[in-house]
Amino acid sequence: MKQKFRSLAKTALVLIYIVIIAGAVVRMTGSGMGCPDWPKCFGYYIPPVQEKQLLFKPNHHYNKGVMILVDSEKFMVANEDFLSTQRFDAKDWTIYSTHDYVVYNPVHTWIEYINRLIGALSGIPILILGIWSFWFFKENKWITSVAILTLLGMGFQAWLGKTVVDSNLAPYKITVHMVMALLIVVFILYLIFKTKTHFKTQRYNDYFYKILGVALVLSLVQIILGTQVRQFVDEQTKIIGYEKSLWLAQPELNFYIHRSMSILVLLMNTYLWYTNLKLSLGYKKINLAMGCILLEILTGILMYYFDFPLLSQPFHLVVASVLFGIQVYIFLEILHQKQKINTERA
Repeated sequence: MKQKFRSLAKTALVLIYIVIIAGAVVRMTGSGMGCPDWPKCFGYYIPPVQEKQLLFKPNHHYNKGVMILVDSEKFMVANEDFLSTQRFDAKDWTIYSTHDYVVYNPVHTWIEYINRLIGALSGIPILILGIWSFWFFKENKWITSVAILTLLGMGFQAWLGKTVVDSNLAPYKITVHMVMALLIVVFILYLIFKTKTHFKTQRYNDYFYKILGVALVLSLVQIILGTQVRQFVDEQTKIIGYEKSLWLAQPELNFYIHRSMSILVLLMNTYLWYTNLKLSLGYKKINLAMGCILLEILTGILMYYFDFPLLSQPFHLVVASVLFGIQVYIFLEILHQKQKINTERA
């Protein structure tokens, strides 16, 4: 039972990371407003593939909320379900005014739509985990509690997605959206760890434990700062276009903080890697963490000095998210060893 539950949790984790990748691609391509409404897209469950599908059609059944393009620049929304007549009648429609940015671009629309589909798909295993977790309630109430929190977190994340769209990609809401995704990753990693049946031989070291905790917080701060730097780049794109060499010509303070903190992240994790090796603590995933940090540094250099090569931005974000997940799992491993020692002493 535990093994199957754990396998499903791993599937959920992979899907959440795919959602993070999809979200990064959405931002890289500027497709965040590809669908101006939520949860539908231009009022449809399956969005149009051509602009002509958004033009008024006579003798056509329209559902409430469906959008049409009028005069090549104005979008209107159906007030109710109705059958259109031969001619366009304005009384059946209301000008779309939720926000002031509505443009139909089929590429952006479908990139955003696929992102939403992946998000919905990731919710299926999490829903099953939430229901299944009640089998573990007597054995470990925390498994049930965290599984339900994960499910609620996914619901909250979906609502955040709507508010991000309604706000026309407000920067702070994008940051909260990202942090919530990482919190869901933490919840799922907890479920994966707590349903393990075999544990590796590892040793507890108090100093390693404390430094790892600091490194974990530092990684989270770096991701938040990186999200803000990315928002600055998005704003520069709108102002100066795709002159990539100019995007970071005059960066804000958070860019310099983000870049300087990367040195601290490297030093702190190098110390953890060395301590683990020297004391034979047995936390082998620290090697993966170091690999992620080196990739982060490489992609950071590529973006700043080589004008944002293709896919460097989403890759940078995804690797940072993977690094955070690895550090969380190592933290759970060393916390398990600490609890084991406390139990033996008691």
